[in-house]
Amino acid sequence: MTKKKGLLDFLSENKFIHILLSVVLGFLVGAIFLVAMGLPVGAAYGKLIDSVTSVSGFSNVIVYGVPYIVAGLSVAFSFKTGVFNIGAEGQFVMGSIAAAVVGILCGGLPKWILIPLCFLAAMAAGAIWGCIVALLKTQRGINEVLSMIMFNWIAFYLSNFIAGLPGIKNTGSTEATQNISDNAMLQLSKEFTKAHGLANTSNWGILVAIFVMLLVWFIIEKTTLGYELKAVGSNKYAAEYGGINVNRSIFVSLAISGALAGLAGALLLMGRGKRVSIFSAQEGYGFAGIVVALIGCSNPFGVFVAGLFYGALMFGGSKLTLVKSAAGKSIPSQLTSVIIGTVVFFISISVIFRYIKYLKIRRHKPDAASAAKG
Repeated sequence: MTKKKGLLDFLSENKFIHILLSVVLGFLVGAIFLVAMGLPVGAAYGKLIDSVTSVSGFSNVIVYGVPYIVAGLSVAFSFKTGVFNIGAEGQFVMGSIAAAVVGILCGGLPKWILIPLCFLAAMAAGAIWGCIVALLKTQRGINEVLSMIMFNWIAFYLSNFIAGLPGIKNTGSTEATQNISDNAMLQLSKEFTKAHGLANTSNWGILVAIFVMLLVWFIIEKTTLGYELKAVGSNKYAAEYGGINVNRSIFVSLAISGALAGLAGALLLMGRGKRVSIFSAQEGYGFAGIVVALIGCSNPFGVFVAGLFYGALMFGGSKLTLVKSAAGKSIPSQLTSVIIGTVVFFISISVIFRYIKYLKIRRHKPDAASAAKG
């Protein structure tokens, strides 16, 4: 007779329902904060929904979401293979500056050559940044989380240095690189966007994101390489016993993950950024990729939806300041950060549900053994 599953089993096994519940709770906590500050909940969430459901608004959601989707796929790929790629931020930055350098110095090339060249430069830069960390881990046993955090900062300052070089830096007062060539941009024509009511920055980067999503799914689920990488992620000792080269798998995993993070940086630059700023702080796209991967359960299709959701919150959140309370106070755009943080928190506690279930099973095992002896 099959034992009826309880609430604990349901929450620990059904990832989709758990994430959906986490999202609902995230918005609920956001509403509590609004009430505590004396701000209108209905007006805030109404503005958030209205800003992303129009044709122009949804096209902005796609534009905002594309870098998050690809960065999320980068992190999800490494998660699947047992590596925590907290270095996606640095790989994203290196991909962005590499694409910028190519887009500026080779700006005279035709579009059909320059765009792939920028993509390749960004992916190569991101992959190299990932491979350095993989080399330190596999050859010297250095923890990848520590080295990735360090390399995030190295990428940050290296990007600022390159952006300030003569021939790369903007000659005006703006602390940024020059704009990349129009031949390196992915944006749709102004006539097309105007005719269809789309956002001015609408571009075909979403097609690249869809291709990357399908490619990641195919590699993980349909190839021998994907099987080996997942085996290492599940249990590297068992994988090694089965004849899989664990060090090579880690190296390949971080190279591919880094290449995808670098591509995400290029998509931001070539889709709507046009130039790389000399930053005073990290922008956080790579870290946002971790959030997107968590919300999407590291499933390529789930990550795609999660990236759009994240993009919707980022774009919609920027419009919240237009909403005023009766006292004239504006709704802070940081509300979206509260929602996202709460969602991630509740997703994370799914581990607690699984652990409680494990303890429950373990506690009842001796009883079952005693009953068998009796």
